[in-house]
Amino acid sequence: MPIQRNTIAVKLKPAAERAVRNSHPWVFDESITKMSKEAVTGDLAVIFDSKKNKFLAIGMYDAESPIRVKVLSSEPGLKIDDQWVFHQIEKAFWIRKDYLNESLDSCRIVYGENDGLPGLIIDKYADKVVVKLYSGIWIGFLDAIVGALRRMLQSNGIILRLSRNVEKNFTELENGSILYGDSISSIVQFNEYGVTFEVDLINGHKTGFFLDHRHNRYALQQMSKDKTVLDVFSYAGGFSMHALVGGATRVVSVDVSKQALNLAKHNAIINHAEANHETIAGDAFAILQDLANQGEIFDRVIIDPPSFAKKASEQEKALVAYERLAKLGAELVANDGVLILASCSSRVRSEDFFRVVDKAVNSINPRLRLYSKTFHDFDHPVTFPEGSYLKCGYWK
Repeated sequence: MPIQRNTIAVKLKPAAERAVRNSHPWVFDESITKMSKEAVTGDLAVIFDSKKNKFLAIGMYDAESPIRVKVLSSEPGLKIDDQWVFHQIEKAFWIRKDYLNESLDSCRIVYGENDGLPGLIIDKYADKVVVKLYSGIWIGFLDAIVGALRRMLQSNGIILRLSRNVEKNFTELENGSILYGDSISSIVQFNEYGVTFEVDLINGHKTGFFLDHRHNRYALQQMSKDKTVLDVFSYAGGFSMHALVGGATRVVSVDVSKQALNLAKHNAIINHAEANHETIAGDAFAILQDLANQGEIFDRVIIDPPSFAKKASEQEKALVAYERLAKLGAELVANDGVLILASCSSRVRSEDFFRVVDKAVNSINPRLRLYSKTFHDFDHPVTFPEGSYLKCGYWK
């Protein structure tokens, strides 16, 4: 799907210029002081020093995003073409390939800016691959992306997913369309450390599943034998299935979506563990309070909410929500139990999250102590501050 790419010269405000010199991949619209001509999404943007007119970096222009220039490289004379895209994907795959085996055949292959490909996510699920575009800058490179994935992953099916912004502004693309493969099913089963998951790659959240918590799910599996487990904001039962496979005697999955809980029930059946699995549909805060009022306790309580802060102005509101969840969760943990609470809000700093949550937990149960913090798994590397979003704490 080739498109015509023009080249524009760009100059920035001093603060943005310093950020680019320090390898930050984002240039916001308000940071641009001068452009040589009008540009459209996908045009190459060459950034020059405002005083000496010296080359600083090259990126791509995104007219539909407040992050107007996605910076790709500070290498002078670099040619951004299909071959460059191929090599970027190849580098990303190379650092992950040794982790993939029969017990783990799902993985994030490309993690946007952190792999030098801003606005592009590529996830592998067994023999299927999902390419998700968060920016229209990659539309002209889709053929190159598909070619690279076919060569490296030997995939028999590649599916395209679009963010709402891309779907709205580029109507020639269809969310869920097949980039490679003949009439392939969007339903796929994949393996994750002894657990089998079945997900819908077209209709599921994000690219079909949440791969980022894999290491925390496996940690729960190893501490679940003969335990009771509460999994809040469970979606398709990621944590729940690991607990069941790990030998939990009772697992309760809580989610507002009945459709997600149906997926969790189905995954329990696939893993031959449905007898020990229960589901509760509804508002998580209300359900947690009801369970506490009923005197319920669990050996393991996992609370993994969606992002509570989409923008900086929502940080305080998010911290209040985490505080409430921490207090509710702490009431439900049995003696010698473990509370696991996570945040995927990139706008909430990890130090603020752990400070607020730890204080809230201790206010309810002073015996609970924060003994472990985890962040991103191997396939979600972090190369700039905003690329870090996941933080997870374990209290015992």
